[in-house]
Amino acid sequence: MFFKKNSTETKKNFLVKTCALLIHAAKIDENYTESEVEIIKKTLLELGAKKENIIQIIKDAKFIEENSNQILDFTREVKNLPKTEKIKIIEALWSIIYSNNDADIYETNLMRRLAGLLYIDSSTMGDIKDRIKKEKL
Repeated sequence: MFFKKNSTETKKNFLVKTCALLIHAAKIDENYTESEVEIIKKTLLELGAKKENIIQIIKDAKFIEENSNQILDFTREVKNLPKTEKIKIIEALWSIIYSNNDADIYETNLMRRLAGLLYIDSSTMGDIKDRIKKEKL
């Protein structure tokens, strides 16, 4: 898992911030759907959230996302993860974007910015995008 002997609070903070990033991606096209919420829940479980805590994590993340004006707040914890773990989050982000079978200019711009902030090269980002797009279409 991501946390060795880190505190429960550190893990919760990571999950909330990551969830806020996922919610931000889901809301950027102004069409926040139930299928996107399901992708977010699944991702949180994969990242180590307990099922009974998911609703509270999403609630806390929504508050943070609605009251923040920059994505840097959401990416600080993610950018320090091992590359394999960052890839899981990038996959979730592309899954959210392609959950409606299309990526608009705002969504693709967000992912371009995230590639830089999370230190993911454009080739890797493009490969993930293409794979997720093919899975969704």
